[in-house]
Amino acid sequence: MLEARVHDQLREFLRACVSFPWAHHLTMARIVSRALRLQRSALIQTGSSSQRYCLSYLLPIFLSDSPVVLATTPTIKSHLLDKEIPRLQEWLTVGNIDNLMLTTHQDWLEDYQLKDKYFPQGIPTLIDGACDLVNWGRALFSAQMGQKDWEYLQQQYPDDKDVIRDLRIRLTKSLYHHPKNPYECYLLGEKEGEALASLLAQLTLQTSLPPTLLKFSQQWWREGQMCWASLQRDQGQFMLHAAPVTVANTLAEIWHRQPIVLMDSFLDQDKEAKFYRQQLGFGEALCLKFVPSRQNECIQLYLPKRLPLPNTPQFQGRLLEEVRALLHFCSHIPKVAVVLVEDNPLKAQISSHLAAEFGSRIQVEKKNLAQNSILISRWQFWQENQANFPTPQLLIIATLPIPSLENPLVAARVGYLKKQRQDWFRGYLLPAALQEIQRAVIPLRESKGVVAILDNRVNSRSYGKQILQVISPYARINYIEPSWFGDRLQE
Repeated sequence: MLEARVHDQLREFLRACVSFPWAHHLTMARIVSRALRLQRSALIQTGSSSQRYCLSYLLPIFLSDSPVVLATTPTIKSHLLDKEIPRLQEWLTVGNIDNLMLTTHQDWLEDYQLKDKYFPQGIPTLIDGACDLVNWGRALFSAQMGQKDWEYLQQQYPDDKDVIRDLRIRLTKSLYHHPKNPYECYLLGEKEGEALASLLAQLTLQTSLPPTLLKFSQQWWREGQMCWASLQRDQGQFMLHAAPVTVANTLAEIWHRQPIVLMDSFLDQDKEAKFYRQQLGFGEALCLKFVPSRQNECIQLYLPKRLPLPNTPQFQGRLLEEVRALLHFCSHIPKVAVVLVEDNPLKAQISSHLAAEFGSRIQVEKKNLAQNSILISRWQFWQENQANFPTPQLLIIATLPIPSLENPLVAARVGYLKKQRQDWFRGYLLPAALQEIQRAVIPLRESKGVVAILDNRVNSRSYGKQILQVISPYARINYIEPSWFGDRLQE
């Protein structure tokens, strides 16, 4: 039986390793092996980074009797190819390395649109880094229309050239009359949306549009779509976008085609991942959630009391005091420190003040960091680049990553949930924030770094308990403990 073979081989491999710090390899490998053997789906939340648990799914793939697709992020894919797979190849005396069909989330999902050109349906599929699947799915079923498309329409439809030009001018004036927002995107008004939909329908009747424009025409202003424009103000241009508010029904068709094993550090606070599976359209599956070790993976958590709330005038001054104090305590340690601030104006003000004190160490959303850099960034930048950065010694969460209703796309999703009579805060905003926080703190859990939360909503709001539950286990204090930083230096 596959489970027994994997257990024996993995146990021998772990015994031969000098150090393999993750405690759940055998359990996870057994679950993955069972899913492959029985052709059944599973969902695993590891509470750890992929570099630590990837061995638990690689060995079952290599010992399986049939091909297995593994879809993951480009970063994890490179790590597997450069380190983990060669190490297993060198050690294994049985098994078939050729069983593995390694790809990325994006390529795997796009293959679905190509009607299984490379990955035929029915092949068991493992997906590592599954927390991004909703975003990847939405991107897959999105459509855009930009400057080149407008120019194409004017060239191909000379009889309608004036109508096309006038509509483009009208859209430009309407969009640039919107007040600036940090996201530089705006939902389309009803008149503008219907005018463009009517024009595209009229042109389609005359002759076939190219595939990209045809996709856009079919999605634009259809029920269940978000339609918005993103602006490049310095160039005076805009891009139109159409994307589904929810991708559950569309993605559900993919999950039914083969057994799927979804894996990531954190997908949902609930063990059964009910909210995550609902978002993804993922049906019943064996669900497993590992809890971090209280002894070896406890976070050092600084959570001061009585700080002003982020929406008060006093917040910026107190926030700056706390950030400066924390950075001074770890200034002698040659490791990166990170400050996460979601509000753009606040981020700019903090960066300016800190640069006057810490000089060139302050880096605002830069990808090339020196050992002692202090990175100031929004949550999205940190999420997209975290895997490529060294693990920080200190992570300062200035504001919680609760999606802002000032973001038109967030507002559109909230509006959709309201129409469905659903709890938009606990059904969308809070789960999104919990996922971001857990992903951000996992590397510090493994390196015994320090996490500071300076957003007092954790103390004053009812959902603060859920945020602390996600971060658990932790050693919490409300004052800065110098030994947390001094001990790191001695190590």
